[in-house]
Amino acid sequence: MTSSLLMPRGRVRTRGADMGEGAGSTAPTRILDWRHPNVSSLLHRLDLPTDTEDASDACRTAVLRQAHRRIATAVRPVYSVRDERPVSEVLRRGRGSCSQRLAVLEAVARATGVATRVRGLLVDGSFWYPRFPRAHRLVPHQVVLAWPEFHIEGPPRNGRPTAPWLTVSELFGGLDELNEAGGGFTNTGPETLFEALSRTAIDWDGTTVCPATGPSCDLSAYVRTDLGHFDSRDELFAQHGQSLCGTARLLAEPVMSRRSAGA
Repeated sequence: MTSSLLMPRGRVRTRGADMGEGAGSTAPTRILDWRHPNVSSLLHRLDLPTDTEDASDACRTAVLRQAHRRIATAVRPVYSVRDERPVSEVLRRGRGSCSQRLAVLEAVARATGVATRVRGLLVDGSFWYPRFPRAHRLVPHQVVLAWPEFHIEGPPRNGRPTAPWLTVSELFGGLDELNEAGGGFTNTGPETLFEALSRTAIDWDGTTVCPATGPSCDLSAYVRTDLGHFDSRDELFAQHGQSLCGTARLLAEPVMSRRSAGA
């Protein structure tokens, strides 16, 4: 059983009929504050092209893959519940949730001239049961997940060019390709969702044919509502709020933000 006691009251989370497709942007936001010196310090540790504006899509993708690997080692995975924490603060602390680490990756993208947007997904809380085997009642029954997309054309698939928005699920290759090499994701053990992106398919839509045995790459059964696309995660959280109410975040953050998610 999951809990609704810790969730914001009076908030209806559904996809609006007039929801746009999310144009995306390279502009800094309160969360994606990529002009901050802490983000600049991270960028200086990456092998960036001399001219980011004229860099090829393949080069931009390579930079983001490199950034993902750097973030995975520089920002320790924890269970922070403050999705709106600025990227600069996440880097200063050196620890963050999967959501916060994804935000760092978005900030790197925007800082190097790649527009980003997010797809809002309302994910069933049971997805996180394996992480909290004795505390199911404290897991919110629905979690707002900001899933990044980058304005980059991926490599052609079946001889055809791919769409200009590359989801973070396909940053390291097509879903079918990753599925063959990966082995699915169980949300248990030291590997978090952020790390898993680099080795296996993370499919929220059920479009990938996963192996009949072993961990599944198809996570679509956990998706309760597709909230649509938003220009930024700031916009998503402004409209749909965070997973926990303010009081719950205030009480839980000091403990959860220090509990390792990679142990």
